[in-house]
Amino acid sequence: MGIIETTLKIWEFNRQRTLGTLDEIASHANATEILGWRPGPGRAHIAWQLVHVGVTEELFATERILETSPAFADLIPRFKGGSTPDDDIPNVDTIRTVLNESREHLRSTVSKFQESELDTVPEPLRERNWSIGKVLQVMAWHEPHHQGQAHITLNLWKAQQ
Repeated sequence: MGIIETTLKIWEFNRQRTLGTLDEIASHANATEILGWRPGPGRAHIAWQLVHVGVTEELFATERILETSPAFADLIPRFKGGSTPDDDIPNVDTIRTVLNESREHLRSTVSKFQESELDTVPEPLRERNWSIGKVLQVMAWHEPHHQGQAHITLNLWKAQQ
């Protein structure tokens, strides 16, 4: 099994954890309230953490590797890195759609590459000097990082109930 195939399996494992957190939230009647809960003033809510994962994957699948336009153009400015979380909370179905579709786009993009191309640096990533191999590593870290933030935020919400 090569690096790309192994990474895709890691991503799948990570996604199951993220969807598990979303499923737990969805089991509550007040799911949108929970998704919008913030651990403190100015901090990101759970929905921001989860949509941010999908939006980031979409950006890498499209403009950052292939130089194509991303889907979810309305969500990208609100949830990309460096954005300020607003109070317009997406519902569970929207979050699930973003996670599922952006992941499929990223899988499709990454699957276009061969193992021999892992050192290739796409033009949009030249300034960062990120190769395809580096993108695989960053994406393998990125989702668990934000899933963990969503999970701890959910636990903090539960502690206040």
